[in-house]
Amino acid sequence: MTPARRARGKPGTRRGRNVSVRRIGARKVATPKPVAEQAVALNVNGKRYVVTVPVRRTLADVLREDLGLTGTHLGCEHGVCGACTILLDGQAVRSCLLLGVQADGHALMTVEGLSNGERLHPIQEAFWDAHGLQCGFCTPGFLMTISAFLKETPDPSEEEIREAIAGNLCRCTGYVNIIKAVQLAAARLRLPTV
Repeated sequence: MTPARRARGKPGTRRGRNVSVRRIGARKVATPKPVAEQAVALNVNGKRYVVTVPVRRTLADVLREDLGLTGTHLGCEHGVCGACTILLDGQAVRSCLLLGVQADGHALMTVEGLSNGERLHPIQEAFWDAHGLQCGFCTPGFLMTISAFLKETPDPSEEEIREAIAGNLCRCTGYVNIIKAVQLAAARLRLPTV
């Protein structure tokens, strides 16, 4: 394939856009193809939503653009950085790797659902107290990953913590205070509630 051909993209596309080409008179005209949409029922942070979304829209984009839940951050959009981590039926998942239609009928939790109104969740408080955040961009993904992890492993070792957060990237910290925050959160969550 020639470099010029590669730059143009596949036949019937215009640099990767979804278009169809039709002939009008002697010239070709590109017109957008209609995008398929589907109604999706989501239970997000205990609230039920029904939204109609393009079938190729990621779950992260549905949360951010259609539901206005911007706490789910987009970093790499390839499932590498962990900034978009949410809970799907209690399991930590990368919302940039799932389509919105795949979440139809499932229970989702975003960072907005972690706290109880104005009261921070113990994991959020531990991050604050142990200085486990700096710029805060990666923090929602860490919080959701740790939330699922501590439910399965309430008394983790440092090695288990390191393994659990290995898929979340932070460019500001050396992870030392993040690990301390997880240890503090685990200890607080093990305390009996009064």
